[in-house]
Amino acid sequence: MAQILIIDDDPTTRLILAKALSSEGYKVEVASNGKIGLDKAQELNPSLIICDWMMPLMDGLEVCRNVKSISSLANTYFILLTSRDGVEDIVKGLENGADDFLPKPIRKDEFKARVRAGLRLHQANKDLEFQKLRLEADQAQAAEYVRSLLPKTLNGKVNINSYFQPSTQLGGDSFDFYWVDQDHLVIYLLDVSGHGVGAALLSVSVINLLRTKGLQSKNVNEIVDLTDPSQVLKTLNEYFQMSKYNDLYFTIWYGVYNKNTQKLTYSSAGHPPAILISPSRPDQPRCLKTSGLPIGIIPEAIYQNASCSVEPQSELYIFSDGVYEMTQKDNKVRTFDDFLELLKTLTGDLKLDQIVSHAIAIAKYGDQFEDDFSLLQAVFD
Repeated sequence: MAQILIIDDDPTTRLILAKALSSEGYKVEVASNGKIGLDKAQELNPSLIICDWMMPLMDGLEVCRNVKSISSLANTYFILLTSRDGVEDIVKGLENGADDFLPKPIRKDEFKARVRAGLRLHQANKDLEFQKLRLEADQAQAAEYVRSLLPKTLNGKVNINSYFQPSTQLGGDSFDFYWVDQDHLVIYLLDVSGHGVGAALLSVSVINLLRTKGLQSKNVNEIVDLTDPSQVLKTLNEYFQMSKYNDLYFTIWYGVYNKNTQKLTYSSAGHPPAILISPSRPDQPRCLKTSGLPIGIIPEAIYQNASCSVEPQSELYIFSDGVYEMTQKDNKVRTFDDFLELLKTLTGDLKLDQIVSHAIAIAKYGDQFEDDFSLLQAVFD
């Protein structure tokens, strides 16, 4: 049974409206002025409020503004009673949050019809809010599942730390790193286009496929060597054409470190460059990237390998574009070059923490990033 609140300084109007609504089976409460009405609204949390515009102490517009500013009452359907019928008055009422107007003198049939329509809209808004909350809960659960799959650290010949903060929406970033054999370390990070459950599921599918070490080329029907980055990307492109995955595609940076030769071989598919900082040239970071379209764009895409030597104590940073493409508090958009300059200035052993702290400090919404924030730091012993 819907709860309705009537706010009017005229006792006759209150009596007539309350009687009409009670006969329809609604629960009805009344208030003789705006201040009492606002207190009762917070106490009752009604589905619908009918409020006179012209009242002493607090007029209907002020009541409406206050009601709509309270989160628990924001969806309450608000009808203004008024003898004003000018366009300017209607605009003023709408701008202050009114949902509907009832002209005076009140016609009983129209009054009841407006109330029924308002209650239907209020219920529809409640249903939408419930669905929104359920979707947000599902997305949070899915984000937590993705987070549980991602490795956090690796210690040994190569020390790897990571930071992963999904955006306010469920995104499609994921990464992995592990020794594929005693000599070769695989490390990669991918970023699926778009947001939502579909993007997250695609990124998880890629991780699971690579972890099985059973990635098999469809063309030559043999297991792909995971230490050959370009072949890995070529085969992923065979598997994940966007035409089969709701037009979703992904970028990826994939690298393999050989601890015996101290060489890093890598290939990328439309992904931001990884950054390698050598202790002998800390002010000259190298951007590691090869040409190649994102995975899933066209079946004939070509991917290439490149390699470089890695000095002891070198640092490798792999990240998604959400790490540097963010709106700052001054509304300027941070760029890749800004991020590169930041890396040049960092010192000490806690550079990853410094990067994250700096991003939170300058981002417009703090740690509520607009895009997934995924960052890997590898230090070669």
